[in-house]
Amino acid sequence: ACLNIEHLYYELTGEYLPFPGICLVDTFELVEDRQMGMFTNDNTERVQRQKDAPIFVVIGNPPYNAGQVNENDNNKNRKYPAIDHRVAETYSKASTASSVYALQDPYVKAFRMAADRVLQRGEGIVCYITNNGFLDGIAFDGMRKHLRKDFDRITIIDLGGNVRKNPKLSGTTHNVFGIQVGVNITMMEHHADRADGYVRYTRMDEFWTRHQKYRELDRLVDAFNCQYTEVDDNAKNLWLTVGMADDWDGLLPIGSKEAKAGDSDALFAKYSRGLETARDAWVYNFSQSRCGANSAGMLGVYNSEVARYAATGHGLLVDEFLINDDKQISWSSKLKELCQRSVYAVFDVRNVRRSVYRPFAQMWVYTDSIMTHRPGLAPRIFPLPETENMVVCLSAIGQSKPFHTLATNVIPDLHLTGDSQCFPLYIYDEDGTNRRDNITDWGLAQFTSHYNDTSITKLDIFHYVYGILHDPAYRIKYAANLKRELPRIPFAADFWKVAAAGKRLMELHVQYEDQPEYPLHEEWTLPKGYRHPYGLEVTTLDQVPLRDRYHVTKMKRDRKDPSRLIVNDFLTLTGLPANIDDYKLGNRSALDWIIDQYQISTDKRSGITNDPNRDDDPMYIVRLIKKVVTVSVETVGEVSGLRCEV
Repeated sequence: ACLNIEHLYYELTGEYLPFPGICLVDTFELVEDRQMGMFTNDNTERVQRQKDAPIFVVIGNPPYNAGQVNENDNNKNRKYPAIDHRVAETYSKASTASSVYALQDPYVKAFRMAADRVLQRGEGIVCYITNNGFLDGIAFDGMRKHLRKDFDRITIIDLGGNVRKNPKLSGTTHNVFGIQVGVNITMMEHHADRADGYVRYTRMDEFWTRHQKYRELDRLVDAFNCQYTEVDDNAKNLWLTVGMADDWDGLLPIGSKEAKAGDSDALFAKYSRGLETARDAWVYNFSQSRCGANSAGMLGVYNSEVARYAATGHGLLVDEFLINDDKQISWSSKLKELCQRSVYAVFDVRNVRRSVYRPFAQMWVYTDSIMTHRPGLAPRIFPLPETENMVVCLSAIGQSKPFHTLATNVIPDLHLTGDSQCFPLYIYDEDGTNRRDNITDWGLAQFTSHYNDTSITKLDIFHYVYGILHDPAYRIKYAANLKRELPRIPFAADFWKVAAAGKRLMELHVQYEDQPEYPLHEEWTLPKGYRHPYGLEVTTLDQVPLRDRYHVTKMKRDRKDPSRLIVNDFLTLTGLPANIDDYKLGNRSALDWIIDQYQISTDKRSGITNDPNRDDDPMYIVRLIKKVVTVSVETVGEVSGLRCEV
């Protein structure tokens, strides 16, 4: 770096001078008032000079990495107490999001550090090339608020290229760095006289190749060549508002953090994310007995580690002390904390509960206060002993998938519909007592007053909400808003029509296993080379054991004829209706969710196998398929007649 700087200076001036400013240092440690001591005294002096200097220009391309996926990897982002505290007291505190985990990303810390540095100087410029997620990410509303407060003028050139949001893109083709996340150039000015401010934005064509974007950047060296759109300030700290409906704020909020705290009004008093276990392979299984055995086995390993750490580990780094064998245990940050505190777990078979893991795919789950990483309000929505309840689960805000919702009467997983938020009909105490309505009195008053109808009940409103959330007109009109916020509920022209549709949809989706089987045709074949498990000669299908005929390894749709579903080598179901894929939850139809989940799978890390086949009921999966086809067809019909004036 020194040679490059010195050589360029020589080319520009014809004079050679050594550059004394380069420092070998972790930039964030400048804020921490510490630095690694492995370098020379001269380097240490350079670092101190830089810390003392009145810096007014900060440029960079900080790394983007929110954090490790699996706690067993022991690959966390490095902790920086001072800068982490600054992010927490500004960006995180000002956010309205339910989760601000994304703010742990190093590039967010880089923004905070640079802002503090130029603010200390009294004026300055910051120019970064970073992940573009902060432009419209839900968790970044507090960050946007403070950037707008700290800087007078902000200029944004969005280079796009987010492959995760747009699967039609290729990272190597459309992304300027060949990576999976979008990229952004941000230039920010802080003026001592607090000049007239703005946020201005331009975006390159999403489908330009990286080389087209390079050429455009060459053209934009002269900033006057760029056509910007000025971003309007708003109370929600949104910068990108294309497609947002103007009447959204006038609708009834389904829920909010403020309403949960009792500081504002909403239709639902409480809501919660689905169950987050952080160890799905261990605690979820189609088999009740295997779910219990897997959970008990890992629980035993955990308890042995608690004892071992208590005996010899205190004072040692827990990440380095504990075993990280994926075949024995799956750690989470919470579980490590409990281990350090010598909290033992006790296996209780009552904690093996029914759950819905993915749409129309029920499994058993072991859940308790220790083995579940984040239970949310599950203990108060579905407490022990078993209690009656229903929840409406929504795809969480910020999802790239189309908005969708699904009701259930068992414990929902966090990723049921994509980081789901769950709105229950009732709330209980954790011992299953003191049941109370979760639809608020305020919400009931809004409906009875608007429709001038005192016969409307809270259960009717629960059904009405489910109906509105399925209304195609509602989903189209408010598509952009639903990506950024929890739903708001309009008053339809006909309350009872929507409530009746919502009730019928809820019956279909909650009680899907009680629906009639759709009359699919079963096409049978005796595959060549089949061998009877007991070595008997087989010449007809009747001689094949029932469990072999219906055994599912991995199903698939016929690519040439989507009306055919290949169950296994013996059985193909034909006659799937033409509109079977019209009922979607996210990017998959209900039938495709069944195909995706009902297969034999082995977790790569733990080696645990999950088998959906039932020894005592080998025909279960085929019956389930026929029932879900019925649910899909009935749902499409119900929704098509629901289009209301919203």
